[in-house]
Amino acid sequence: MIEFKNVSKSFVRGKKAVDSLNVTIEKGEFICFIGTSGSGKTTSMRLINRMETITDGDILIDGENIKDKDEVELRREIGYVIQQIGLMPHMTIYENIVMVPTLLGWPKEKMRATAVDLMKRIDLDEDLLDSYPAELSGGMQQRIGVIRALAADQEIVLMDEPFGALDPITRESLQRLIKRLQFEMKKTIVFVTHDMDEALLLADRIIIMDEGKVIQIGTPQEILTDPANDFVKHLIGEDRLSQSSFEYETVEKIMLKNPIKINENEKVKKVARLMNETKVDDILVVDDEGVLKGRVDLYTLTRNRDPQTLVKHIMKKVTFVLNTTSIRDSIYYIRDLGYRNLSVVDDKGRLIGLVTRSSIVSEVYDVFWKAYEPEVDQELDLVMDHKVQSASEMTSSNGDEKEGLDAK
Repeated sequence: MIEFKNVSKSFVRGKKAVDSLNVTIEKGEFICFIGTSGSGKTTSMRLINRMETITDGDILIDGENIKDKDEVELRREIGYVIQQIGLMPHMTIYENIVMVPTLLGWPKEKMRATAVDLMKRIDLDEDLLDSYPAELSGGMQQRIGVIRALAADQEIVLMDEPFGALDPITRESLQRLIKRLQFEMKKTIVFVTHDMDEALLLADRIIIMDEGKVIQIGTPQEILTDPANDFVKHLIGEDRLSQSSFEYETVEKIMLKNPIKINENEKVKKVARLMNETKVDDILVVDDEGVLKGRVDLYTLTRNRDPQTLVKHIMKKVTFVLNTTSIRDSIYYIRDLGYRNLSVVDDKGRLIGLVTRSSIVSEVYDVFWKAYEPEVDQELDLVMDHKVQSASEMTSSNGDEKEGLDAK
């Protein structure tokens, strides 16, 4: 959708803010530019809608050179969200949202329907459309600023550090909101940030810049697991690098091998017996080749008491992941999406393991906390020694050491 071809931008005395930028952004991608102050990330984004003028090279949108388009027309075709929101204080929320559609001459009915739909998407009451920005909280205003950029249904939205000045709670809420809206509405978003955590959370791909040049382009996983140089490593930080080395390993590292299972052609009575023997209330079902077919839980058995019924006739659907799935993704499925556990299959669909909350906790403990265990034990020993010594001194002063220790 957006293609930078040898793009450069020079300011005073020939200093290049952007130097020979070659990047292709695909339709529907969420791209984050990140770098230190003066790296060229904001300038690169502002070149797309000609808020900054290209010195050399070309930018193409859907194959058309932006130099061949009228500046005003180009900007109306691209959504834009800035850090300070920029809501017009003398205009109602409705008027702010439909500002660009009004300029484009949309029918009033279409504008109203669009504004109401967008308000629903961000969980704000449509009655607020008649309010003014000053009557809304800062977080609400920020959400209005986001949907205003989407109101004209532009395919491209530029976002210049939109959440940089917000408190952490509001910021996290809006990060999840914009990611959800981008997914639902299939927008191409170019996002500028100086916050690596924000980039890792939001981006499909991250573009890391320094002194006007691209240092590395990649997915969050590629950036974390294979940083291009020391500059990238420093930008990521040692803690994130250490954590990523664990999170991006596959689920095979943490899964329980040989989970309890039963053949789909076995009878219900065998499932009941197996549950009783293993003390589990949910058993996975496989076929003769070991391919995962479903699951049977205790609730299903209570509704199907005929002991001769075959398992395949009562089994339920089962959630599974491939053995190539990252630990990071499996944690997301279980923690954020609420799955109790995840069956793990190979590329032929054969059951090879099970990821549970406890298996994740155990592995996280081993990776990040086990090394601290001796220190904790030593501290505990010192505390216990101190208590015993104090008890001994107290009872000695009473003339009856044994009775004192027993009481203590």
